[in-house]
Amino acid sequence: MRRREFITFIGGAAAAWPLAARAQQPERVRRIGVLMYLPADDAEGQARLAAFTQALTQLGWSDGHNLRIDTRYATADDIRRHAAELAALAPDVLVAGTGTATVAPLLQATRTVPIVFAVVIDPVGAGFVDSLARPGGNATGFTVFEYGMSGKWLELLKQIAPAVTRAAVLRDPTIASGIGQFAAVQAVAPSLGVDLSAVDVRDAGEIERAVTAFARSSNGGLIVTASALATYHRDLLIALAARLQLPAVYPYRFFVTVGGLISYGPNFVEQYRQAAGYVDRILKGEKPAELPVQGATKYELAINLKMAKGIGLTVPPAVLARAGEVIE
Repeated sequence: MRRREFITFIGGAAAAWPLAARAQQPERVRRIGVLMYLPADDAEGQARLAAFTQALTQLGWSDGHNLRIDTRYATADDIRRHAAELAALAPDVLVAGTGTATVAPLLQATRTVPIVFAVVIDPVGAGFVDSLARPGGNATGFTVFEYGMSGKWLELLKQIAPAVTRAAVLRDPTIASGIGQFAAVQAVAPSLGVDLSAVDVRDAGEIERAVTAFARSSNGGLIVTASALATYHRDLLIALAARLQLPAVYPYRFFVTVGGLISYGPNFVEQYRQAAGYVDRILKGEKPAELPVQGATKYELAINLKMAKGIGLTVPPAVLARAGEVIE
């Protein structure tokens, strides 16, 4: 080989080496932190995470390959600690997996790491975002419903139990959405001839004492508003309603699948799939401040006829006809 050709060959090969080396480098693993205000073995929490990870897989993200998901299951006592731990891992995105109770501590832990929430009720009122159209900070996501829908729970209670003249409204008074949902139910109560009593859901003992005292008078019913605490205490709430023979309306389908009477609310599987879509967009470079907060698109009515029979109720045919799921 002539000297000039040899030099040209060596120079071309040297230029190609960095390209080959870059091509062989593995894809950077991105990191997501998920905060859940539920026990690790909670079936509903596992179902939400399954929907979320399945949607991420469909978008090209695989846990253990190009993605690492760190999940923390928290209680009221340690949720702030878990939020701080997740933020300290310097993830690419944080996911608030259980509504307001998880968004607030994550925002306290970091104002720089992007946060996606899946099931918040009033993110503007809670101070999580500046507006639905332009969140403005490091958080965005999906709302569950507007407050006005809370009034439908009382309407539904009267439809399935016309004799009800008193309703205990179980709410979390420590969050804006707890107050807002109660106010929405109050707005329709006079027209339906129902007197309301507020019951706080801060702890199991308080719930049991208040609901038991309420049930001592006749013609009563329960409305369980949406909150992480209500979800956490759902087994107790359902057991109390059955034992005290109280017709009860719940905000989500999973209350009914484990024994509750009737529910009306958003489709959680769809919410978590949408949240995965926002995580994907952020991982690809978009900013949460510019991703609008979106509302739920699917709502479902579920009825448990076994519970209805157990408390002596006959569900009207018109209500049954509207149900997306009937458990016999």
